[in-house]
Amino acid sequence: MVRTRFAPSPTGYLHIGGARTALFSWAYARKHGGKFVLRIEDTDLDRSTKQSTEGILDGMEWLGLDYDEGPFYQMKRLARYHEVAEQLLHDNRAYYCYASKEELDTMREQQRAAGLKPRYDGRWRDSKQTPPAGVKPVIRFKNPQEGYVVFNDLVKGKITVANHELDDLVLLRSDGIPTYNFGVILDDLDMNISHVIRGDDHINNTPRQINILKALDATLPQYAHVPMILGTDGERLSKRHGAVSVTQYREDGYLPDALVNYLARLGWSHGDEEIFDRDQLIAWFDLTSINHAPAKFDPQKLRWLNQQYLKTGDLKHLAKLAIPFLERDNCDISDGPDLLKIVNLLKERVDTIEELADAAVYFFRPLEPSSGLKAQHFNLEVKPVLNNLVEKFNTIEWNHETIHNAIKKTASEHGIKLPKLAMPLRVMVTGEAQTPSIAAVLELLGREETLKRMSNRLTCFPD
Repeated sequence: MVRTRFAPSPTGYLHIGGARTALFSWAYARKHGGKFVLRIEDTDLDRSTKQSTEGILDGMEWLGLDYDEGPFYQMKRLARYHEVAEQLLHDNRAYYCYASKEELDTMREQQRAAGLKPRYDGRWRDSKQTPPAGVKPVIRFKNPQEGYVVFNDLVKGKITVANHELDDLVLLRSDGIPTYNFGVILDDLDMNISHVIRGDDHINNTPRQINILKALDATLPQYAHVPMILGTDGERLSKRHGAVSVTQYREDGYLPDALVNYLARLGWSHGDEEIFDRDQLIAWFDLTSINHAPAKFDPQKLRWLNQQYLKTGDLKHLAKLAIPFLERDNCDISDGPDLLKIVNLLKERVDTIEELADAAVYFFRPLEPSSGLKAQHFNLEVKPVLNNLVEKFNTIEWNHETIHNAIKKTASEHGIKLPKLAMPLRVMVTGEAQTPSIAAVLELLGREETLKRMSNRLTCFPD
C-alpha cells in the first residue's frame, strides 16, 4: 500500500513550500488509495512552539488536506530512538564521540584553511582512548567508507553518491535528542512510509539516511525530491515574494480551493489545464509530471485564479466568508439588503473575499465621499436635476428597469448626458466613484435608504 507523509517542524508557520509538499504527498496517497500520515518533528526544543504546531494543523485543515493517521510527535518517541541507537552501538554500526564543540570548531577551521571540505574526521570512530571524565558523548553512525549510495529518485532520476563523501553523522545528541536524519528514518520505517516526497533541499540527506536504513536491514522507501519554489525574480522564496503563512491567505480573503489549485500547478502540470478541482487533481496526479526546474511563485497568477473561483463560487458560501470582513468594517448585515444578492452583484468585480466585503460596505452604511469627488460632482448645475430625480424615485415601482428609466428620462428632460447625472447620484448614495450599474445598486439598497441618502447629500451641494 502507498503510504506518504508530511513531517513539518513546528518552528514557524505552514508556508507555501511546506503546503505544496503536503499537497503532493496527500494527492499521491489519495490517487493510489493509500494513507497520508501527518508527523510533527518537534525535536528542535529551542525553536519548536505550541503556537507553530497549532498553526500547521490549522493550515492543513483550512486547505482540506485531511490525514489518515497522526499527528505523531517525535518527542513522544524518544524511547524508540534510544532503543535503535543502542542496537546500532551493539552491532558496531555506531559509536560514542566525546569531541567537544571547541574541538570540532578548531578541526573545521583547520580543514577550511587547508582548502578541505569541513567534515567530522572520525577521531572517535575506532578510538581506544579513555573517555574524558564528565563529558556527555553524542552517538555517531559508522558510515561506510567505501562504495556508493545509489538510488532512483522519482523526480530527478538516478543519483549516485560516494560513501567517502559522507562523514559519520550524529544520531543522538548529548542530551539524548535525535538529530533530524536519525529521527526521520526511524519514523518513516516504523510508520511504513512507502514514498518520501519532500523538497530537494533534503536531497543531500538521503544518502546518509539510506545508509542508516541499510544498517538496520530495513526496506527502503522510494524518494521523490521536489524542486524548490522561487520568487518571480528567481531568488529563493521569501516573505517579500508572498511566502507568508498559509493562513495569512485566509485572512487576506483567498479561497482554499483556489490556493490548492495554484499550489498543484506550482511545479506540476497536467497538459495545459489551469483550473481543476480536487477530484481532478487526484485523478491526474503523478510524480513523473513534476517539473525538474524550480517553480516560480507568482502572486498575480494566484489572484487571477482566486478570482476565477469567486466568479463560480456558491453564493451562500461566499456570503458566509464575507461576513467576518464586513463585521470588522462595522457593518451590521442584519440591517441592510440581502447579502446573497450583493455577493452576486459584486463577485465578478473583485479578486478576494476581502475585496468583496470592502466593495459591499456602502450597502450597509453610508460612506463619506472624498472632498475631490464632492468638488467634481456636487455642483449647482446638477442639483435641480437630482431634486427632480428624487420626485420620480418617490413614485416609480422599485426595480432595476424602472430605476434606470427614471435616471435616463430625467437626464434627457434636463438636456444632459446620462453620466452627468449617474455619477453625482453614485457618489451621493455610495460615496464611491466606481460601482456596478447604479440602477442595480439602488434596487438592492431600496427606495427608503436611497432617498434618505440623497436627501442628506443634497445639503452638501452649494446654494
